[in-house]
Amino acid sequence: MAVGDPTVRTTPAVNETGEGTSTILQTRDLRKEFGGLTATDDVDLAVEESELRCLIGPNGAGKSTFLNLITGRLEPTAGSIYYDRFDITGLPSHERVDRGISMKFQVPSLYEEFTVRQNLRIPLQRAVESDVFEARTRELLDQFDLLTEIDEPATSLSHGQQQRLEIAMAMGLEPKLMLLDEPVAGLSVEETAEIADILQTIQAKEGVAFIVIEHDIDFVEMIADRVTVLDQGGIFTEGTIEEVTSNPDVKRIYLGEDD
Repeated sequence: MAVGDPTVRTTPAVNETGEGTSTILQTRDLRKEFGGLTATDDVDLAVEESELRCLIGPNGAGKSTFLNLITGRLEPTAGSIYYDRFDITGLPSHERVDRGISMKFQVPSLYEEFTVRQNLRIPLQRAVESDVFEARTRELLDQFDLLTEIDEPATSLSHGQQQRLEIAMAMGLEPKLMLLDEPVAGLSVEETAEIADILQTIQAKEGVAFIVIEHDIDFVEMIADRVTVLDQGGIFTEGTIEEVTSNPDVKRIYLGEDD
């Protein structure tokens, strides 16, 4: 059969995220139930290559559950996850990492007894050859403005520096898709702007796609290509930041405003 022959059967994952598409991640009817509670309700979400997508919504909307389904920390009750030509719905977390998905969790995950260099070496050992460890370590720490702290213990870093180190560690896995859960929580306005600049530089120069959960709407306005609003486990609406923030229903359920 010739290439392009309509009789050639391809998988849904290839159709959704394969060659000829610009989509790197597609979920279909993704659902997660905990007993009688539906945390993620038949979510269909597409993320394009090199896109910076923000997820917003009230507490309990299902944002973190959704990210944990993508990473494999949770198994879906129903639905499918297609990523970069493959159906990864049943893959364990470590195989998803090997395919290029990394995540910075909301709860800090630094090894406090280790230095900055040692923390970064942990993901680098998985992703790059040993002969380039030092060069890649310095490159990442310079990119995240942490090079002068390379041999300092992680406990000596400020909260903002720890957040940057955790994102650097996620980048150390050489991802195609990075998931960030509230990366600027507790940061100052200046530190938040620094994180925004770093993410946009990574997106532009390295082509990494992002899904970012964030409550700081000012930060979302700085970085988002598109915004998806979750409510009660499902997608309420999505669009540009301007379209979303001008939506009166979004103002009501998320921003706490009334017309």
